[in-house]
Amino acid sequence: MAIKALTLDTGGTILDWHSGISRAFAAAGARRGLQADWHEVTNEYRRRSLKGIVGQVHPEFNFDDVHRRMLDEVITQFGLDALTAEDRDIIWRTWHALDAWPDFPAVQTRLRRKYVVASLTLLTTSLVINVSKKNGFDWDAVISCEMIGIYKTRPECYLTAAKWLQLDPSEIMMVACHNFDLNAARECGYKSAFVKRPAEWGPSGPPDPTPNPAHDLIVEDFAELATRLGA
Repeated sequence: MAIKALTLDTGGTILDWHSGISRAFAAAGARRGLQADWHEVTNEYRRRSLKGIVGQVHPEFNFDDVHRRMLDEVITQFGLDALTAEDRDIIWRTWHALDAWPDFPAVQTRLRRKYVVASLTLLTTSLVINVSKKNGFDWDAVISCEMIGIYKTRPECYLTAAKWLQLDPSEIMMVACHNFDLNAARECGYKSAFVKRPAEWGPSGPPDPTPNPAHDLIVEDFAELATRLGA
């Protein structure tokens, strides 16, 4: 494989969103004497948020806006209206302070020695900057769908990223823990690598845990990915 660049999904593949957001919900609930299945609340929040941003074309909002709007919807759905404006703001801002999965920061430097390593993400530019500073990420490039104005999984997103990197899509490998993202990238000519994240959605497990066998690489973690890529 003549791979020159790796474009990485960031929201679930690099960041442990479920742990961070579920803890924020639980802490807010404890302050207000509320009890709920915080794992399910968090996952419904994620499902609604993804549905609100995936495939958008030149929206008048970004993913941070969607996260804020869907937070109110989920709070109402689960009868958590006792959560105050301050509570909601704390939960919402937690997206910008998420922790990374521990296997990635240790391997990113190895990957960058051999490849261009870029974030290609639905997340806002500001969010990626903030979590990168917190977790010590060192990207060669950050390509947010917010910059392009067209969101994954539309082909224009992947093709624009390739254009900006001045590479043919066949020279890029999309790396993600989601088949939907990788399958869309493959349709645009990218190579694909599936990194397993069995804990991404907490105890319930991910909605698509079985990798598409058509992916070029299927690995347990980023250490294995780096080794398989000779980094």
